Amino acid sequence: MIYGTFAQLYDELFESDMYQQWREFVNSQLPNYAKTILDVAGGAGRLGVLLAEDGYDVIDLDYSEEMLSLALKHAQESQVPLTLVQGDMRDLSGLDQYDAITCFADSLCYLDDFNDVRATLEQMAAHLKDDGVLLFDVITPYQTDEIYPGYMYNYEDPDAQRAFLWHSYADDDVLHGVIHELTFFYQMTAGSYQRLHETHFERAYELKDWQTALAQVGFDQVMVKADFGHREINDQTTRWFFICRKQVK
Repeated sequence: MIYGTFAQLYDELFESDMYQQWREFVNSQLPNYAKTILDVAGGAGRLGVLLAEDGYDVIDLDYSEEMLSLALKHAQESQVPLTLVQGDMRDLSGLDQYDAITCFADSLCYLDDFNDVRATLEQMAAHLKDDGVLLFDVITPYQTDEIYPGYMYNYEDPDAQRAFLWHSYADDDVLHGVIHELTFFYQMTAGSYQRLHETHFERAYELKDWQTALAQVGFDQVMVKADFGHREINDQTTRWFFICRKQVK
């Protein structure tokens, strides 16, 4: 059978250790009273399932119906409840308020511009309870400007059934922009290979822009860390981890 979608291949080949690290980050930062989590851009539900196993009521919101179908499969296999919502992170209207909102894998960096980012942060603040916590990560300008240009990663299964090619380069038209070319090859039953290709666009923003936007939409306590919250940031930090608490009105 042909491996149906890019989403399935991405889900299987994504580094699973990162989900454990995000899980530990969430558990280390949320207060004991936190019970409900909205996982924005939660994709195939890998993190949502882990958090559900930890006792949280988790809502997995994602734009992709294919990803959500995989999330349902993972939740059923793990025998945990996971609420699935198809939607755009820029408009969370119709959803409830939650004790915590998470958004990882630099998902905010895939939005078109900072107006969309600010609108999304405003939506997140509106859907957090007072004293609720927003946890998210984003890539830094150092990552987009110094690490990604010319970056390549190639993977092939030991049995040569699947191969993954990843090539990144600078987007010369966008400040701190980067373009990812992702190509999968999957062997079909007849021996030939199916090729799936996607182009992804990301951009980073200055730390002061994030901090200003978060303050404007209602977060009065904002901490920024590196390495899943374990270290302080510096000029060569590649990913910022934000811990934000909503103002109590």
